[in-house]
Amino acid sequence: MKIFIDTANLDMIKEINSWGILDGVTTNPSLVAKENTDTPTHVKEIAKILGDRPVSAEVMALDADGMIAEGKKLAAIAPNVNVKLPMCIESLKATKALSSEGIAVNMTLIFDPLQALMAAKAGARFVSPFIGRLDDIGTHGVDMLSETVQIIHQYGFDTEIIAASIRHPTHVLDAAEMGCDIATIPYDILKKMVAHPKTEEGIAKFKADYEKVNGPGQ
Repeated sequence: MKIFIDTANLDMIKEINSWGILDGVTTNPSLVAKENTDTPTHVKEIAKILGDRPVSAEVMALDADGMIAEGKKLAAIAPNVNVKLPMCIESLKATKALSSEGIAVNMTLIFDPLQALMAAKAGARFVSPFIGRLDDIGTHGVDMLSETVQIIHQYGFDTEIIAASIRHPTHVLDAAEMGCDIATIPYDILKKMVAHPKTEEGIAKFKADYEKVNGPGQ
């Protein structure tokens, strides 16, 4: 499973990139706004860090013509930038137009497998089902993700599924077990995925045992 980071913070992106595990970045208007910079400039900086790995940048227009025009401008920032559109009828129209010109689309705010199906049929390169936000309203987001994976993979769409709105490491584990293509994960959760108390306990014991014989390590 590919691992993306869900942030627009350059320092976080650079750190996770240094781990050697980063496959892409997803952003949204709220995340970019936190960085106090304009979207084109900031997306260009992220794209430089990622090289040829995908970066999702979201449009603000709500009509198809506006989405297409804004999407073309975002895609022109760098070859690895894909256009993020919120799921709606206008987005389906825009996805068809943009994908026909070779511009990759990430359809976001997916909360139902049928929404993902429609996006895939319109030509979306990525679909982003939101797990955590469904959990927040008392439904099982992982169940929706599982149905989406089954449908999209069953019919062989050239569409990758991004498990989004990740709330904890278990969401990532669930996505990996069901064969989801990608998980886009917040910085703090990526840090939690590396840590385990038994690992820390083992490191401390090895260090103590070594120092009994060899003295303090350097």
